[in-house]
This record gives sequence, C-alpha cells and structure tokens, in this order.
Amino acid sequence: MTQSLLRALDLRAVNGTPAQLWLRDDDAVAPTAALDHLIDLTEAASVPVTLAVIPAHSGQALANRLAAAKGASVAVHGWSHSNHAPASEKKQELGAHRPVSDVTGELARGFDHLAGLHGDQFTQVLVPPWNRIAPQVVARLPALGFKALSVFGPEAASPLPMFNTHVDVIDWRGTRAGRPDDVLMQEIAQAMLRSDAPIGLLTHHLVHDAQVWGFLERLFALTADHPGCRWVGLPQLIGSP
Repeated sequence: MTQSLLRALDLRAVNGTPAQLWLRDDDAVAPTAALDHLIDLTEAASVPVTLAVIPAHSGQALANRLAAAKGASVAVHGWSHSNHAPASEKKQELGAHRPVSDVTGELARGFDHLAGLHGDQFTQVLVPPWNRIAPQVVARLPALGFKALSVFGPEAASPLPMFNTHVDVIDWRGTRAGRPDDVLMQEIAQAMLRSDAPIGLLTHHLVHDAQVWGFLERLFALTADHPGCRWVGLPQLIGSP
C-alpha cells in the first residue's frame, strides 16, 4: 500500500532533493468538531495547514479558534461560494457570468474581511470556489493585493504565481467518500517523481469520513520524519513572513 510512496521518498532522500508537501483544506467558516480534529492531527504531526475560508460566512468565532492553532494560515475562498453559472455549465463563482467589477469588488471585500480578522495568519492567496476562475478575473488579482493563486491540477501560465493542489482525498465524481490509500499514495509518489515543484494535498474537513481521517494519520506518520520530504506552509511557499 505504501511501497510506491516509500520508494519515491527514498529516491528523493538519496538524491538530496526532499519533496515539498503542503496541505490546503477548503470551505472553513466556523469552529466545528471536524475542524478541531483536523487541527489536532496537523499539530501532532507538525504539518502546516492552509484553510481556504469563505469570507461572507465567516467571522470572529473562527478567528478566535485559529489564533490558538499552530501552523495554521488562512486564504481567501472567493466571497460566498455562490454559483453564478447556468445549469448547463460547471459551477463557478468567479467566472465570466457577471461584470468583472462585481466579481473583483466581492474579492476585495473578502480580502479585507479576512485580513482584518486573522492578522498574521492571513495569507494573500486566492482559492477560487470549485477551483475555477475566469482569465479576466485572474488578471485583476495583483491589483487587489493577492500574491498567489491556488486551484487544483497542473500549474499554468498566470499573471501571478500559482501554488496548486494536485491530490484530492475525496472521490467527488463517484462515491463522494474517501479515496483508497493505495491510489492516493501512488498519486503523491508520481508527483514526486514528475518534478521538484511543491505538491499540494487537498482536503475538505467538513465532509471527511473515517477513510480520509485514517489516511491523513497514516500519511503524516509515514512522512513526518522521512528525509525525502518536508511539509511546508503556503506562506513559506509564497515568501510571506
């Protein structure tokens, strides 16, 4: 089950090029038992976590909880996670279905709202809901103060740096449950062998089942002290203090 990942880690260690792993968790809005579970797991393993927070639905309660969380940072998850695309298209909040000024106005509100709530834990990164964003919106992000963009899949040419997630723990198109360990370990191993770019793991704490929680425990145990990788925080990747 873990052999493919162990081989990739061992190769990285022998070559002296430890892989960088980072964790992004989407849709945080308030303190919950699931969020506590995630924070407990990441703190115990010294794994930094970036929470993509939905600004319109989040407030002081989450800020108070995260202030006590070691290694936690906050990114902007759109504005309200509302779909503005027609039924014939995939869901999008930041698509080309509204005037760009309306979209960027909401993003500016979200940026200021979360920056004010989370202080030093705030990172100037946009995580588009459903990992979709129109090019004309991307072009406006630097002017809004964003330093980076994070979606899902291979990085593409962009007006600002991209730090994407590449491995999703949930089978959204099938069971909508946790994906098997062997599949996930293989995907991480393949990403390590493909390039030296940081590898992003994507989670959604509010919908995790026992398989996801167990996988995270097993992955953290396998990687925590291995010389072939290191877990890094998104602020470190984008060069924030």
